[in-house]
Formats: sequence, structure tokens, C-alpha cells
Amino acid sequence: MAATRIQLCGRLVVRLDGRRVEAELPGRQGRLAFAFLAVHRHRPVPRDELTDALWAEPGASDRLSPLLSKLRAVVPLEGRGEVRLALPADAWLDVEAAAEGLHRAESAVARGDHRGAWSPARVAQHVASRSFLAGEHAPWIDEQRRRLDEILVRSLELVGRACVEIGAGELDTAERAARALIARAPYRESGHRLLMEVLAARGNPAEALLVYDALRSRLREDLGAAPSAETQALHRRLLG
Repeated sequence: MAATRIQLCGRLVVRLDGRRVEAELPGRQGRLAFAFLAVHRHRPVPRDELTDALWAEPGASDRLSPLLSKLRAVVPLEGRGEVRLALPADAWLDVEAAAEGLHRAESAVARGDHRGAWSPARVAQHVASRSFLAGEHAPWIDEQRRRLDEILVRSLELVGRACVEIGAGELDTAERAARALIARAPYRESGHRLLMEVLAARGNPAEALLVYDALRSRLREDLGAAPSAETQALHRRLLG
């Protein structure tokens, strides 16, 4: 396990070289500044960009220097005109782990390695299911949340698909993933198809057909649309 670990989703946790320091960050603005620099840790951040991220009102640039001075006493910062959070190469950051897990899972599925997709997809799912900087609001925070929402939806698809292909005891996980995906993205047909496949694999094709009927009704009533060709093809296979 990396000695430097940063968790920005859910409860804020900052472990630097094995020592917890989140309680030492200088107040709310210090926590937000640290989070912004952590998310952008692979590049120097101009002071103006950091100021805009922390304060919506104009004329706030004079607040940044005192804040950074306090922050430097807790975390390793480099630069003056541009600021960078200097973390070890092996530092673990949860939002990066989610993106990496999703990429690894997608690559594994593309190779047909569904067992290899399971673990990284679950990492992405677990991280992205927690709220990023809960209770805070800013354009850059909203952007990160949108990114994590998409990671969560895609990871649920991958977990569900991997578990359907593995079968046996993993069908429970597949069903939970499918239902979570439907609840989060009700118009994303992949979740409905996953649930139909799980139910059919368990010997309940009638329940799978009910899922299709519910989807067809939702699409017709809400969007005036019909299920996609892929979903209709699955429906025909179940009827057969």
C-alpha cells in the first residue's frame, strides 16, 4: 500500500508518508485548495486559476498568499507564481484510481477477459459511488462530479457484464449492478438488458420479459421512442 494516500470522495482522508494530516489543513478553504491541487497534481496551477477555484467574488487574490503559507506548513507545495502539489510517484489518489480502474476494466472486457475486468471495475464503482467533496459547490467540483457519475455508470455496466459472463455465484452481484444502473440512469438501455440477461440466466425469462415491457412503456410515454435494435433482439431471443 502506498504511504501517501488521498481520498477526496466520501470522507476526506490525507495520508502523507504514512501520517494522517487532513485535520491540519487550514480550514475549509485550505481543504478546497488542497483538493484542487490534488486533482491537478500533474501540472503547475497558476495562482489566478487557483484563486478563481476558491473564491467566486472578484478581488480575492490577496487572500491566496496567506492561505498557501499555511498550507505549505502541512503539505509539500512547489512554486510561487504557479503552484504544484509535490507527491511521490507512487501516491494513491482515489479519483485517479477510479479512472484507471475503469480503463483497465474496459481493456479487459475488450480482450474477452471478464474475470480480469471484475476487480478494477469494482474499484472504479466503489470510489465513484461516494460523493466528491460532499457539501461543497463550485464549477470545478461539479465537473469532477459529472466525471465520476459517468465513471460510476460505466463501471456498473462493466461489473454487471463481467458477472453475467462469469455466472454462477456472481449473478447476485450482476443483478445488484444492473438494478443500481437502472436506478441511476433509467434511460440507459444497457442496464435493462443486463437485468434481463441475469433473470433469464436464473431461469426466470418471464421476469426478464416484464423488464422489457417496463422499459418499452417508459420510453414510449416519456420520450415517444422505442427500445433500440439491440434491446429488441434480446427480447426476441427471450421469447424464443
